[in-house]
Amino acid sequence: MLKPEQRKLFHKFLILEMAVQSLQRDFPVIENLKMSKVYLSIFDKLLKDITQDYYNSKRLLAKDKIRLVKIEKIDEYFSDVHIATTGNDVVLRYANMALKTQVEKLLIGQLE
Repeated sequence: MLKPEQRKLFHKFLILEMAVQSLQRDFPVIENLKMSKVYLSIFDKLLKDITQDYYNSKRLLAKDKIRLVKIEKIDEYFSDVHIATTGNDVVLRYANMALKTQVEKLLIGQLE
């Protein structure tokens, strides 16, 4: 069972996890652009900043023995996030578009 503050922290962790994965997945594409040096420096800084927050959130969750097990895509609109806790394991359903929007907001906020 997740307490409200743990659930909030996990949600932050999930958004950071997805942001890191997205940046890592996009990195090879950026390397092939003509102006890659400009974009790579922005990507590097963004990835470093977000990775630091990601590991801090992961450490805080680990203290409470909470960890992400897997993200299972249900259909094009929803995904189930499986979480292991000390008590019962928890499955939370998220809207894919909402997650994407929150990741974008995080990344844009980091650039400002």
